[in-house]
Amino acid sequence: MVRLNKDENDMLNGKYGKGTQTAMKIQVAIAEAFDAPYMVPISKAHVALSNQEADLWFVETLVSQGAKCRVRPTVNPSFNWKQMKKITTLSQEDEEIVKRTDKAYREIGALMTYDCTPYLQLNVPKVNEVIAYSESSATPFVNSIYGAKTNRESAQSALCAAVTGVVPYYGYLDKKNRKGQVLVNVLTEMKSDFDFQLLGYVTPLKVGFKIPVFNFKNKIDKKHFSNASLMNLGAQMNTSGNVAIYHILGVTPEAKTFEDAFQSENIPEIINITQADFDSVRDKISAPLGKIDFALFGCPHLTFEQIESVVDIISGKKLAVPLFIMSSDPTRRLCEQMGLLKIIRDAGGEIISNTCMDQPCWKFLYGKKGVTDSPKCAYYTRRRKMEFVITDLENAAYSALKGEVTDDY
Repeated sequence: MVRLNKDENDMLNGKYGKGTQTAMKIQVAIAEAFDAPYMVPISKAHVALSNQEADLWFVETLVSQGAKCRVRPTVNPSFNWKQMKKITTLSQEDEEIVKRTDKAYREIGALMTYDCTPYLQLNVPKVNEVIAYSESSATPFVNSIYGAKTNRESAQSALCAAVTGVVPYYGYLDKKNRKGQVLVNVLTEMKSDFDFQLLGYVTPLKVGFKIPVFNFKNKIDKKHFSNASLMNLGAQMNTSGNVAIYHILGVTPEAKTFEDAFQSENIPEIINITQADFDSVRDKISAPLGKIDFALFGCPHLTFEQIESVVDIISGKKLAVPLFIMSSDPTRRLCEQMGLLKIIRDAGGEIISNTCMDQPCWKFLYGKKGVTDSPKCAYYTRRRKMEFVITDLENAAYSALKGEVTDDY
């Protein structure tokens, strides 16, 4: 039985209202399921809202019971119906669920950031800070790169953590559960962000859900350990698998040495990843090269630097197919202030903020073939009757200019 302090017992017994009581009951049930001995306070939270009926029912139920967040969470992308209505026709049902979701999360006290990468600019934790994050790229980034501590929360459990201000102490909050379980020797050259995308996708296919410790055998330029590379590494590991934390020898805070990373001098398992692994998985998950109908980037949301690299390629030219870039609203506003948005629009493209690939606003692309740099984007859309050629971001931008994807750019 989980031990609760007076404030936690008061929440459970309804002193702070039915909504908080419901959230606390759920936290206690999670604690008992994982044999957590007690609760610990959190300082930050992120909720991966979805605009889907079950998610909406849950938050509206808590709101109807009077729940308010003690720790105001940031939230995942919805879809920007005002921007999307300029591009396509939206159903009244889809528009309504977005408005209801927005209303409910505002009422409960969330920060309406609508960004899947809040850890880069709006909700940045510190080393050893206990937090509650849901979202597939967020949990591995904050655990691995910042050394913060969160379990791989669901949208619902993260929201309950935000309402109660506490989480059960189990899993990755405990140092012993954060140790590396397999040494991954990366034998291929890592020349771009796209190589980190492929590495992330390949790794769980070879090691399962074990915590990997990456050892790059070829020297890597420090610029390749960019935010974009590292966020995509984690995002893809949570696409082909379920990896909430990883370590990079000599780079991440808990892996200064082999002994740090494994919390021991013993390495339980060693595997190698080669260029052949990269080529094999790319052939498996990508549509064939050739003609495309559109280009879609930003799963996770593109950073300003990534958008700059696209602009460098398309500036002063005309796109052969529509180009859509998904980003956070602060990034889009910066692009507007810096003149990048105008260049993209002049070429025939657009930046859509606050929006996710896994939303119904892209129905007008169903049945078509696109290009993207993100295996995660392609994975989501398999169930939405879309196919993607997967290639690096620069080649994808050149492909949008040509209307087809080739290996020659």
